[in-house]
Amino acid sequence: MNINKKTINKNLIKLNSVVERRLRKFLSGPKKGETFELRNGLVSQYKHERKDAIQRVIQAMTVGKDVSSLFPDVLKNIATYDLEQKKLVYLYLMNYAKTNPELCILAVNTFVQDTEDPNPLIRALAIRTMGCVRVSKMVDYIEIPLTRTLKDENPYVRKTAAICVAKLFDLNPNVCVELGFLDDLQNLLKDPNPMVVANSINALYEIRDMNEDPNLKVLEINGEVIRSLLLCLNECTEWGRITILTTLTEYNTRGKVEEANHIIERVIPQLQHANPSVVLSSIRAIICHVENIPVTAQRQSTLKKLSAPLVSLVSSSIPEAQYVGLKNIRIILERYPSILSKELRVFFIKYSDPLYLKLEKLDIMIRLANESNSDLLLGELREYAMEFEPALVTRAIKSIGAVAIQLSGSVVKAVNLLNDIIDQRGGDLIINESTIVLTNILRRYPGKSDLTSLIIPIISNHTVELDKPEALADYVWILGEYPKYFSNLHEKLESLIKGFLECETLLQLNILTTVVKINAAIPGNKKYSSLLQQILELATKECENADVRDKAYIYWRLLSSSTSNSLQKKIILAKLPPIESTIPTFSPHLLEQLLKELSTLSSVYHKPAKTFIDPSAYSRVPIGSNEENVESLKNLAKQEIIDNSRNEDLLNFDDDEEENGLSSGDGKDSGVGDLLSELNDLFTPTPTKSQQTSSTNTDILELFNSAPQTNTNSVANGIENLHVSAHAKENKGVNNDLLDLF
Repeated sequence: MNINKKTINKNLIKLNSVVERRLRKFLSGPKKGETFELRNGLVSQYKHERKDAIQRVIQAMTVGKDVSSLFPDVLKNIATYDLEQKKLVYLYLMNYAKTNPELCILAVNTFVQDTEDPNPLIRALAIRTMGCVRVSKMVDYIEIPLTRTLKDENPYVRKTAAICVAKLFDLNPNVCVELGFLDDLQNLLKDPNPMVVANSINALYEIRDMNEDPNLKVLEINGEVIRSLLLCLNECTEWGRITILTTLTEYNTRGKVEEANHIIERVIPQLQHANPSVVLSSIRAIICHVENIPVTAQRQSTLKKLSAPLVSLVSSSIPEAQYVGLKNIRIILERYPSILSKELRVFFIKYSDPLYLKLEKLDIMIRLANESNSDLLLGELREYAMEFEPALVTRAIKSIGAVAIQLSGSVVKAVNLLNDIIDQRGGDLIINESTIVLTNILRRYPGKSDLTSLIIPIISNHTVELDKPEALADYVWILGEYPKYFSNLHEKLESLIKGFLECETLLQLNILTTVVKINAAIPGNKKYSSLLQQILELATKECENADVRDKAYIYWRLLSSSTSNSLQKKIILAKLPPIESTIPTFSPHLLEQLLKELSTLSSVYHKPAKTFIDPSAYSRVPIGSNEENVESLKNLAKQEIIDNSRNEDLLNFDDDEEENGLSSGDGKDSGVGDLLSELNDLFTPTPTKSQQTSSTNTDILELFNSAPQTNTNSVANGIENLHVSAHAKENKGVNNDLLDLF
């Protein structure tokens, strides 16, 4: 029995120890991080594991994780015949070439080799990656590959190399010009492949924007180039067509009627394209050349063809695309108002439209108003004025006034419509906005007594609800302009003078003018004379606004001068000039500029590009000195690899490494040295290349064979000792906390 108890006790002790170990292992969590697993996968001896690790690295990079510490391990996988794996590695290199260009210089020999690969996709990837490495010393190695790829037999390689020329110009414009790459780009404009032509013209545009040499002529557009661009217009992608259409817009056809007709004929089919940007670019090109056609009938016939494409922009299911289309239509209607004269219904507001679309459609509708569609338009505007959105209601009431001012035959109907809206809907917002609109109508038609007798009662019946400064100022102006239409005029003026000092500047100026005008229109009235004396004293002695004081002094000087009463009255009662229109318009110079910049941000902002784009955005920013040493770049790259590896270990709290002796400084340095030495395997010439390539690779290889290690090792040893002590203390504290649980 005792033996059984001892056996049971031993088994319980063993069971407890097993449970304790498993609990400790469970509570300790994963011992290695994601980066450690990725690094092991990248250096695996199995191809499928390395490829899977690279895919996981790209996934982590895509979501924004920093995986730059894996650069040397990823770089070792670049020498492969697996096209998919090489594409992933190149994608990784291009991403980190922007932030760590000194690391990518290590792979320059592989880039040079891949530009001679039989696969055109690899050749294009190699030259594109070389262009992404923003290190000035890369210019020394990109000359031969870029020259070769610009004349490559595959069009995909040529179009990629064309963009690389623009990147080279940004890096070193002098070398780009001296080596004749700009001339090669000009020659590519005659290439039989449309995408090569599109990329070449796009690269020349980029170079022209970056060019700071006034004597360097980058892009020369002549008739031969235009004919070449027109031939490949229908075969390009969307971006290529936009670039070519932009070039056609810049070409001057003044005095060249045949060329203008030819360009318009070739561009008109692009109006049916599904991409709104292509449609707008085509419209811009046609508008720029249609003015050079002398025959009016032909010009009008061409402009009529723009109606359907513009309507299609408004019919888009994407609100943002509709907004851009409406902004461009607004500019076009300023120059050619008859294009959409029969398309008013297209711009009617839908219930589901966002507010910014509703406001833009209202702005377009009042520009399409004419005598034939005024009844339809006013009926539609009445519905909008009954909506619940304040901004829409305000714009609808202003639109009714704009139609009344623009069309004299609809003014009475518009005034009656506003009166119905005030009676049915009411509210401070509608009454204030209607007062402003009705005042503008009176200024537009000052001599119509029947219209005056119709408008003034509408305003006078709702004066109590006026609280907007602009509406009150207009009401006071009407008091001075038409005093005979108001009863109890003296009481109204007296109440206004009492609150004179609390009013805003605009209202103070109108009160002062109204009192002076009434006193001049009804001379000899003691009541108005006392009000005049009172308002002049308030304005000159107690008012703080300089403009009001100056105007009061001018009136006082005029009234007290020896000028005849008739002349005084003529000056004071002078009429304001009638309002021609309340629809805003562009200045001729601004309109001309905006028509040339249709389908760009300028057409949305309604401002020329130079007013909101910083000129320094086009200036070339120097990346590095021409005297930069490749050896120093190599040292920087290696030091960064060491730092990244060291930072990765700081996150490792596994005590197994201490047991295996991995915490010593010498072991750390030797590991980094082995890691860097493995990188040198990448820079060996392949036996399939020519003798010339082998000699080039040998020259480049020699640049990476010697690197001072003393400073690196001493710094690494010093930091490693600190790392080991902190590492041990941290593990000890964690282990003690876990043991306390048992």
